[in-house]
Amino acid sequence: MSANLSALTREAVMLALAEFRRLGRGAFLQRYGFGEARDYFVRDPVSGLLCDSKAIAGAAYGHARPQEGALAASAFSGGVATVVRRLRELNFDVVAVGHHEAAEDAGRRDWSPAEVDLLVADYLQMLTMELTGQAYSKSARRRALLPLLDRRSEAAIEFKHRNVSAVMNRLGLPRIRGYLPAENAQTSLLMDVVGRQLELQPALDSAAEAAVERPAVPVEVTDFASARADAPARRPRTGEPAAAYARRAVRRDYLERESRNRSLGAAGERFIVDFERWRLLSQGLGQLADRVEHVAQTKGDGLGYDVLSFEADGTARYIEVKTTAFSEETPFYVTSNELSFARETLDRFRLCRVFDFRTGPRFYELPGPFEQHFLLDPATYRASLS
Repeated sequence: MSANLSALTREAVMLALAEFRRLGRGAFLQRYGFGEARDYFVRDPVSGLLCDSKAIAGAAYGHARPQEGALAASAFSGGVATVVRRLRELNFDVVAVGHHEAAEDAGRRDWSPAEVDLLVADYLQMLTMELTGQAYSKSARRRALLPLLDRRSEAAIEFKHRNVSAVMNRLGLPRIRGYLPAENAQTSLLMDVVGRQLELQPALDSAAEAAVERPAVPVEVTDFASARADAPARRPRTGEPAAAYARRAVRRDYLERESRNRSLGAAGERFIVDFERWRLLSQGLGQLADRVEHVAQTKGDGLGYDVLSFEADGTARYIEVKTTAFSEETPFYVTSNELSFARETLDRFRLCRVFDFRTGPRFYELPGPFEQHFLLDPATYRASLS
């Protein structure tokens, strides 16, 4: 059918962009049957990411007119120009990226050490501002970098920022919100530059330390219906192995320090206790809701799980809670006791990963042993998605 894009609303496009963030580019395009865009991308105002414009418009149409459903790629009679015009009418930033630039953005032309130095410095400055609560504009900073680099596009800069996020995860460091980790063949160079520049960033060290050690208190949640999120997908690691010298260059594993923040951990556990009680009450199971127990508080922290809850038939649910103030893809640490208990209880075991705790806590839930869903470091028991 031919599309009438006047039906698109800003709200519908924002819903499509949120779905793009949640699923990731590949899964989103597969769901809606679109190929990768070559020329025009709409910028997500929440994350700053560039998203395939026609695919976003097609998905947004389904949100605007659910009775008709999403539009297929063949439904755009006016071509991409019609999509671009309508998205700009809705006050979205649409970026034109040439075909050759798109190939470059995929990582086919390596960045020079000088370019990587500039980009990493920019990334660490933005991260420092984010951790200290200062406002900044990702798009403005990308544009400021353009004349300093060798014929790079904004999309190329954005993708390289995502490469830095992947390195930050490997090194146990916080990353910039919205720049989802993406592995790259220049990982060793990036790790070397990040490790070296961190030594020159005392403000970042102080901001990161304060962020992970800051006390937390239980939150009052009024809308548990939107608290649960889809679990992010596990991604294979395609870059070269991390260099040992680069890992030693980092003074602190901030994510490990966050895992020892007892007030944050206890507040996250309380959040899940409250959610479980709400879940059972919403099913009319008040007696089971009354039996939900915060066992990490009532029986101690060595059981291998934190919360005892129940299925609708009364079967026990053993929930281990891991909480972070950062994004849902942030690595975390498990203990040998937690690993063993998860293997013993199998389908009765649940991991609840609470994220964005200080800005609006949400969580995702995964069943069964940790190694089914995460890559585990055999020495540190660090669990990560890539």
